[in-house]
Amino acid sequence: MIDFARVQKELVECSKDAEGSGIRVVPKGDTSLVLLLGTIPGPVGTPYEGGVFQIDITLPDGYPFEPPKMRFTTKVWHPNISSQSGAICLDILKDQWSPALTLKTALLSVQALLSAPQPDDPQDAVVAQQYLKDYQTFVNTARYWTESFAKVSSRGIEDKVQKLVEMGFPEAQVRSILESVGGDENLALERLL
Repeated sequence: MIDFARVQKELVECSKDAEGSGIRVVPKGDTSLVLLLGTIPGPVGTPYEGGVFQIDITLPDGYPFEPPKMRFTTKVWHPNISSQSGAICLDILKDQWSPALTLKTALLSVQALLSAPQPDDPQDAVVAQQYLKDYQTFVNTARYWTESFAKVSSRGIEDKVQKLVEMGFPEAQVRSILESVGGDENLALERLL
């Protein structure tokens, strides 16, 4: 059974430092703490710098004794992240998980993975081969994907979330509705009213 008191505490802890770290975790819907949305900034000095990456988080029944299930919803060109499904190859999301870890530490580890790819243990073999054989093309492609998928839309969404929250709507509800309407701010506002 999921320890919802712990999940609530983790969400509060994440929100305290969200401005400094850029790492956010919010409920995906209004009623459940099982489906969450994580956001991480691209690390400085990498092709992902300046991007904002969204990660779907699903908590299994055994959380915190079982790892959360995470996958990128923002497209990423990285050896350890599937360019097709967003699946993440990271040991702490599998057999190296510990109940001492939190959603924030897991997201920090995912962010660190963006800084330090492990092409010898790839999730996406094509990207890993490019990383190993033609590093500059890898960097250029990763930067292009960041520009295309992690900058405009994510920043735009964050601006829309901020505007709607300033109107007095709850952030979790705003994010959920914006996602369900594909980022259309006017349609989201209609649904919120």
